[in-house]
Amino acid sequence: MNYKREVTILLIEDDPGHARLIEKNLKRYVTNKIIRLSDGQQAVDFLFSEGAYAQSVRPSPLMVLLDLNMPVIDGYEVLRRMKKEEHTKKIPVIILTSTEDIREVSRCYDLGCNVYIVKPVDYDKFSEAMQKLGLLISIVVVPDGE
Repeated sequence: MNYKREVTILLIEDDPGHARLIEKNLKRYVTNKIIRLSDGQQAVDFLFSEGAYAQSVRPSPLMVLLDLNMPVIDGYEVLRRMKKEEHTKKIPVIILTSTEDIREVSRCYDLGCNVYIVKPVDYDKFSEAMQKLGLLISIVVVPDGE
């Protein structure tokens, strides 16, 4: 199996304002390609080459930044489906959400998330969190797809 650093970031975030802030701040620290999807169904279709993405080839390697509270299919279900399938279970998933409830944190780790980050409400703290996330992304090595 090959290991590369040029990971494509799949941002799954339904709030356009949050998505813009995440992308804007991350691009200050990483040059990785960022693909944004706005609901869980789009994410499942993209990850499993179904629906509108049936003819698409999923980029590899891939890292997912996943919000939990989304329309159609929520982030918990996206995570559950990813981690139960052989060809997506090794994709690193970083939960990026406003939910601080410890039960939700535990639930996500039980489902197989790799990192859980609470999005700060304060803009400066949010920017700082994205800087740290960018630094993490810049050093993480992920497996190439199969």
